[in-house]
Amino acid sequence: MNFNKVEFETSSGNASQLPESTKPEIVFSGHSNVGKSSLINKLVQRKNLARVSSQPGKTATINFYNAEEFRLVDLPGYGYAKVSKAEKARWAELVEGYLSAQRNIALIIQIIDIRHKPTKDDYDMLGFLYNSNAPFVIVLTKKDKLKKNAYEKRLEGIMDELGEFEGTELIPFSAVDGYGLEDVKAVIEEYINEVI
Repeated sequence: MNFNKVEFETSSGNASQLPESTKPEIVFSGHSNVGKSSLINKLVQRKNLARVSSQPGKTATINFYNAEEFRLVDLPGYGYAKVSKAEKARWAELVEGYLSAQRNIALIIQIIDIRHKPTKDDYDMLGFLYNSNAPFVIVLTKKDKLKKNAYEKRLEGIMDELGEFEGTELIPFSAVDGYGLEDVKAVIEEYINEVI
């Protein structure tokens, strides 16, 4: 599966602008500033295909990236406190509109920063995915920011914190040194092969 031949396709600011779902879609979801863009860029081996925002909460659109056999879908980051109520409502409507549409979603990659306990928004999103039987895995970003002992301790902690989502695959990842990259690619391929 070719992860290097990926191009930006379109952005949708509301549910009526969503492009037709013609290929299996790999969806990236997570808190603002959790490393979604960095994960996508590492995956496709490009420095700035997905724009890394200096300001959390700035990405307010769903961004679509087209590959030969699939499409990458970058949902806007949630949970940024300084965003207005109206903007949060628009975000919820946009994301819910996407997730409830009859789309060819092969896999949702739910991203959590391994250094921190999952937020209420993380739990809400995970609960939604888990209870709706959506195909999802959890990628734990920013592994490189922890020393070996701290990493092992946090991995154990996060496994406890996410215990209610039994059976969900956890993939530790670093966009800096590429740790876990092959695991992320392998799980994407596995889920795409199930739907094509």
